[in-house]
Amino acid sequence: MDDVRRGEAVLDGDEAEHLTRVLRAETGQQYEICDGARLYLGEIVEAHKHSVRFRIVQELEVAEPAVRVSLLMSLVRFERFEWGIEKATELGAVRIVPVHADRSEKGLDLAARKRVERWRKIARAAGQQSRRVHVPEISPPMAFREAVEDSATRRFYLEETPGCPLLLNAILALPERQRGEAVAVLVGPEGGWTDRERALLASAGWVAVSMGPQILRAETAAIAAVAVLVQSW
Repeated sequence: MDDVRRGEAVLDGDEAEHLTRVLRAETGQQYEICDGARLYLGEIVEAHKHSVRFRIVQELEVAEPAVRVSLLMSLVRFERFEWGIEKATELGAVRIVPVHADRSEKGLDLAARKRVERWRKIARAAGQQSRRVHVPEISPPMAFREAVEDSATRRFYLEETPGCPLLLNAILALPERQRGEAVAVLVGPEGGWTDRERALLASAGWVAVSMGPQILRAETAAIAAVAVLVQSW
């Protein structure tokens, strides 16, 4: 949706065509619309195949997220990575970072740089479907050493080795949880972490946690972790 100007907003392109052709939108119908920063109730005043014009009826209140979750996800095959982006967006992640881990498949980091715009479109579509006002930031691919320096106040990484506490238990054991604080969760690639990576994570103060005894695919573990974090706050 374009910026709201003089009490009106225009939706165009494929999104307008979906609204008119698939949803059969007509003049006089009202929809919740957003410009990427604010949420409005808008009434259609003109509806054409490639352009829909709205009159702003009122601005709506937007609830701030209870926790700001950053998902740092090691690169895996792109169809699975993209599924993870879609679901993490629906669940409420505010930032998604592709990470090149030691055991990420060779060449994925270079190919990923050409996919960032596509991933942003996937996140935008998922955000619209889930009625999110703010679409998560999709960062360019990041080297593991750089990802380890993330500035979130709480930082967890998923670990398969026995003895790690469940993510939920680790959260519940925190002395306090502040509304709106930044939390990061780092998910490894197929094959898990190397000893080098574990050493870097430990020295940087990341907390190792588990999603349970089952061995999960990376994208499954990622969305499960995001869901636990969002609900725990």
